[in-house]
Amino acid sequence: MESLGTFLKSRRDRVTPAEIGLLTYGTSRRVPGLRREELAQLAGVSPGYYTRLEQGQAETASDQVLDALARVLRLDRVETAHLHNLARQSVKPGLGEPPREEPHPRVLTLLDSLGGATPAVVLGRRGDVLAWNRTGHALVAEHVPFEAPHDPQGRPSVPRMFFLDPHTRDMYRNWPDLAKVHVAYLRLTAGRYPTDARLAGLIGELTMRSVDFGAMWATGDVADCTTGTMHLQHPTVGSVSVDYQVWLQPDSPDHRVEIYTPNDATSADALRVLHQQSGRGEEPESRTGRAGQR
Repeated sequence: MESLGTFLKSRRDRVTPAEIGLLTYGTSRRVPGLRREELAQLAGVSPGYYTRLEQGQAETASDQVLDALARVLRLDRVETAHLHNLARQSVKPGLGEPPREEPHPRVLTLLDSLGGATPAVVLGRRGDVLAWNRTGHALVAEHVPFEAPHDPQGRPSVPRMFFLDPHTRDMYRNWPDLAKVHVAYLRLTAGRYPTDARLAGLIGELTMRSVDFGAMWATGDVADCTTGTMHLQHPTVGSVSVDYQVWLQPDSPDHRVEIYTPNDATSADALRVLHQQSGRGEEPESRTGRAGQR
């Protein structure tokens, strides 16, 4: 996982004195960004305190101090939230087995109400597929069994598929952009749930098995995942361009409903074909692949 000090240092290295109007008078510098003393002075804290904070030796940091550091480091809203999440962690948080994730009945009702014409997927906090309708399954993972979300131990993992499954990687024409979003969102999630052993294991596995993931994780980028565009070369219907939007669930804030809408007439036709093909022979009771009960 990530510590407060590691995140602070990565962001301190990114801010140059010139960006914030700090005069250096042409002196040579041994750090790529701000020195600790410079950041501390600009944020209104003592250099000694900031050093202890970055080294994990300070027990607490007030919201006012964190907001001041975020201002100097030019953090956006999501990065600032991540900074606060990291500051609330204990110095060495212990990992524990998280509770099993199940989609809320109201989420499943929403998924059913969308029907098969609108592709949709329900994702858990680690990017596991908790449920999907048949067109959502056909769009993003038709090579995976439709019933896979029923098995809590074998649910499809979107991050794993993105970095370790060649079928998934080959399908996305804008894979590098989407991959960066996946990594940045995993970092945000790790800050929210520092004791989740399964999440830590997922990040460790991807770091060890994917050079691309390791390089993207090392950048320290953090971002939310709410909207975006996917350009696919789908094995069944060819070129497809869709926007995705994420609906957060008040009853289960860890879970997201991701819905896909076409960007052009060709893509709309392709989704209709996927809907027609995926619905053939479908039983009324099996509209959604999901872990819960109706």
